Amino acid sequence: MEPRIVSCPSCGKRNRVPVNAKGTPSCAACKASLPWIVDAVDATYTTVAVQSPVPVLVDLWAPWCAPCRQLSPALEQVARDLAGKVKLVKVNVDNAPALSRRFQIKAVPTLLLVRDGTVIARRTGAAPAPALRKWATHELAL
Repeated sequence: MEPRIVSCPSCGKRNRVPVNAKGTPSCAACKASLPWIVDAVDATYTTVAVQSPVPVLVDLWAPWCAPCRQLSPALEQVARDLAGKVKLVKVNVDNAPALSRRFQIKAVPTLLLVRDGTVIARRTGAAPAPALRKWATHELAL
């Protein structure tokens, strides 16, 4: 589980963002909250999502799915907009069959909002960033 390199939305400095941490990632230069986007598979889901200190937006997707590819930039925008409040965890269902069974994934993309390991909301299909942000903030009461 390698950390991602993310450019700070405030100052542009490149930062390493850990897969898991006790707090939320912030810019080393200006201290602004950074978008927290990580990948997970069956073996890493508990560490990455269940043990997250903030609510998690789980994107269950597949590389062959056109709506999934269209949804990805919108989800990354939501992760930037809700930096410090939400962690985006991307799960390729082709590489995570146990998670697909656990969450009974019948169609992709499927989005889950998870708090303390419990699914509190679920949504299937693509949507624009403003609709996704509204859904997440409403369901998470942010």
